[in-house]
Amino acid sequence: MIRVGIIGATGYAGGELVRLLMNHKEAEIKWYGSRSYIDKKYYEVYQNFFQIVDDVCMDDNMEALANEVDVIFTATPQGLCASLVNEDILNKVKIVDLSADFRIKDVATYEKWYGIEHKSPQFIEEAVYGLCEINREDIKKARLIANPGCYPTCSTLSIYPLAKEGLIDMNTVIIDAKSGTSGAGRGAKVDNLYCEVNENIKAYGVASHRHTPEIEEQLSYASGEQVLLNFTPHLVPMNRGILITAYATLKKDVTYEEVKAVYDKYYANEKFVRVLDKDVCPQTKWVEGSNYVDVNFKIDPRTKRIIMMGAMDNLVKGAAGQAVQNMNLMFGLKESEGLELVPMFP
Repeated sequence: MIRVGIIGATGYAGGELVRLLMNHKEAEIKWYGSRSYIDKKYYEVYQNFFQIVDDVCMDDNMEALANEVDVIFTATPQGLCASLVNEDILNKVKIVDLSADFRIKDVATYEKWYGIEHKSPQFIEEAVYGLCEINREDIKKARLIANPGCYPTCSTLSIYPLAKEGLIDMNTVIIDAKSGTSGAGRGAKVDNLYCEVNENIKAYGVASHRHTPEIEEQLSYASGEQVLLNFTPHLVPMNRGILITAYATLKKDVTYEEVKAVYDKYYANEKFVRVLDKDVCPQTKWVEGSNYVDVNFKIDPRTKRIIMMGAMDNLVKGAAGQAVQNMNLMFGLKESEGLELVPMFP
């Protein structure tokens, strides 16, 4: 049985980790870390766990936690994991960090976009970017995982096959993204109040969203060239879900069958990436509560562009589900253990 500790267990991603791990046959949660709710019973924070989780919340002492568990999930704001991790801890325990601390390989880029000093840059090169469908073999050998962001996961998986095969002009990529409000976290913010969000949709982080360099970096690896792109996220009045619509110019004329074969080349054997049937557009309601990413594409011969689409649950595949998927790979378990979730509807 894998002993699990969670730092940041009372945020939305942390709560989703608890929900998933409660049904994991090979894992047991030993530590519910939450700086805000120390000594408070976990179910008093999330009443859905009443008579399911009776443990009390503890602090974020990573040094003590490393002696008690096999893996630590850090579902915390940017900067915390980097400020706590050290070589002694990594020699004792594996870490899956759900923040952005180790996702971007260039320290200056991280510090520019996140506005904070990186506290442990010596571990950036070692950290493996935990997009399982692309970095599976490296993840299996890792002791530190940078769990990808929600927008980058959906964006990268939607575009990756065409970028990898060189079918699109990477200088023309534009990504339009929509997310439910849980993506903004559980902290109290005026912009996330019911009256601000309900019956409303808005762009935010225009030309400045922090996930932009992460998406650019991953698509640069895929295409083998430096990628600069426009990424514009929007907040929509729903709890969960991400929808990506990306546009790019095709380098040559292609048929539907040719492009479908490219997607199938990369995803036909992937449990959690579903390439939809022709002309079926991804929808967030068909992936809600699950670890699936639905992707598809549409060729526009009139403009010689291709539209790439993806939908997923931002708290599952976009955060906690992907983190559990990474843990499964790190410990040699069945990759889908604890994640065999049929999407919820309605």
